[in-house]
Amino acid sequence: MIKLFVPGRLCLFGEHTDWAGHYRTMNADIAPGAAIVTGIEQGIYAEVEKSSIFELYSSAPEINDVWQDFSCRMDESELKRIAKSGSFFCYCAGVASYMLEWYKVGGVRIRITSMTLPMKSGLSSSAAICVLVARAFNLLYNLNLNTLGEMNIAYLGELRTSSRCGRLDQACAFGVKPNLMTFDGDEIEVRSLNVKKHLYWVFADLCAEKDTIRILSDLNKAYPFPNSEAERAEHEALGAKNLEIVDHAIRYMAEGKVEELGALMTEAETMFDAFVAPMSPALWSPKLHSVLQDPNIQPMVWGGKGVGSHGDGSVQFLARSEGDQQRLVEYLNAQGMKAYTLTLKPVHTVRRAIIPVAGFGTRLYPATRALKKDFFPIPCPDGMVRPVILILLEELVKSGIEEICLVLGSEEERQQYADYFERPLSDEHLRKLSPEAQEMETHILDIGKRLHYVYQHEKRGFGHAVYQAAQFAGNEPVMLLLGDTIYRSESNKPCALQMVEEYERYNALMVSIHPVPLAEVSHYGILHGIWEDKSHTVLNVSTMYEKPKASYAEEFLGVRNNNGDKEFYSVFGQYILTPEVFSQLHEDIMKADAEGDHTREIELTSALEAVRQRSGMMGVRLRGRMYDMGNPHALVKTVQEYSTPFSSDEQ
Repeated sequence: MIKLFVPGRLCLFGEHTDWAGHYRTMNADIAPGAAIVTGIEQGIYAEVEKSSIFELYSSAPEINDVWQDFSCRMDESELKRIAKSGSFFCYCAGVASYMLEWYKVGGVRIRITSMTLPMKSGLSSSAAICVLVARAFNLLYNLNLNTLGEMNIAYLGELRTSSRCGRLDQACAFGVKPNLMTFDGDEIEVRSLNVKKHLYWVFADLCAEKDTIRILSDLNKAYPFPNSEAERAEHEALGAKNLEIVDHAIRYMAEGKVEELGALMTEAETMFDAFVAPMSPALWSPKLHSVLQDPNIQPMVWGGKGVGSHGDGSVQFLARSEGDQQRLVEYLNAQGMKAYTLTLKPVHTVRRAIIPVAGFGTRLYPATRALKKDFFPIPCPDGMVRPVILILLEELVKSGIEEICLVLGSEEERQQYADYFERPLSDEHLRKLSPEAQEMETHILDIGKRLHYVYQHEKRGFGHAVYQAAQFAGNEPVMLLLGDTIYRSESNKPCALQMVEEYERYNALMVSIHPVPLAEVSHYGILHGIWEDKSHTVLNVSTMYEKPKASYAEEFLGVRNNNGDKEFYSVFGQYILTPEVFSQLHEDIMKADAEGDHTREIELTSALEAVRQRSGMMGVRLRGRMYDMGNPHALVKTVQEYSTPFSSDEQ
């Protein structure tokens, strides 16, 4: 059983440019389409599992009045017939028919547990159910589709019905975050956008009439070649003018210029009304404009515009504050509309990191009787000899990390770190150092000011150790490094910084990955998935398998590279944990304690897998090498290799 959530979607800017941009396949003079689209907080919650047939049923009270349980055989002809029937489940059948046709899958059982997404409101409820079906097949049958692949199947499935949707609708596949979508003929690109300040959106179902089919039919008459000044104006509005508006919107969101962004919404609506709306009588929208011009609303908003295909479907506003957002919702509801909130939050960059160093270092005994393994000396490329812990801390500081928490085994261990990072050298010793070494002394003391300490008094596993820093992490993403592993970048960016930059793009739980030979997979946890990007840097992880046999890995866990060959990926030893991971660790600890098992080991891997199933996980292939310090053989290798500069052909 897998739990899924798929949100609805809201087009902030650039509506209609998806289908307009597609016409570039016929007329190269048409400008590419561009739209800013975000998932919303409302959506569809479901539980999915394999079945011998295709079946959907609901226990969601929100849709009791419209829902009828549905099932049919996994038969291409039957599914295609239902898709064309126009029934409530035609969209789902359309997606299932493609899955059967292309991947020869079995059936699925989908139970809708909650439906918070309003239907027929321009918020892509039909696209959300299509993405839900595509994702269910993808995960249950390990089809290795990335997010864009799921989106494309959902789109094709909807096209198999009597409906005709644009390419914007299925953007809900990317979750509750703003994305830039560009449409250049058959080519579609999706890029995550940064938001600097909280944006308090309100959108509302106008509860009026809208004829989407007529709107699309009328507007498409101007394509692919315009035959009048009015049609040329429509091309310009959905082309060059839209690109300019979208470009400004991206910049305003990134710079936190909220007032300017609101004014841009009003400008976009004015442009649409002047050059696009006259092309269809169905775009005469008295209720929309009455709401946009309502004097009671103006003091609460920076700007507003229509939603989706426009007409009298839905309206959206950018509220001036969180309080105004709530007041606007109350006002719109009191006027007979159905209003909802959407708060777009800044993607937190990673400011904090955790390093567990509580282990005794049994495999390095008896040296660890005198010296903790994270203080073992390592010759470095610059000629200095650093302890392992300093190498790790410098890695983090160079990557922009501001605060670092060390997880220790006891309060007694704290003194070793205080002696190293907080106690200055005597003047006598300092004078003996070179100028470079004296600068290093200042650097070490500065790093010491960033350190926090927590303690793992009970030895209950790695996940339990990480959980001790939950309060330190707060409600922010936090980087996790292993205390007995050091990292060396093969680029001009530290490995940790490579991780941070990818997190800012994807805003998801992340693990670093690196390829391992097939002959060695049985020594590692192996991750399988599909590449999200053309450069094969970010892997959308679909499977985590602990120490598989080589035969199993070769058949089921290989990831194709650019040459089409299989590669096998293990965790590199750096993570960016989301708050959800700490919630899961807390749940795991409470469950063990409730069962009276106060010694059960709490594993981080189990918590990561639980979060992955609910919210996804990205594996980031880093340009770098890792050196495990946990055993004598690895220590010797590190000492031999770490100080040697990379050759030019290695970089």
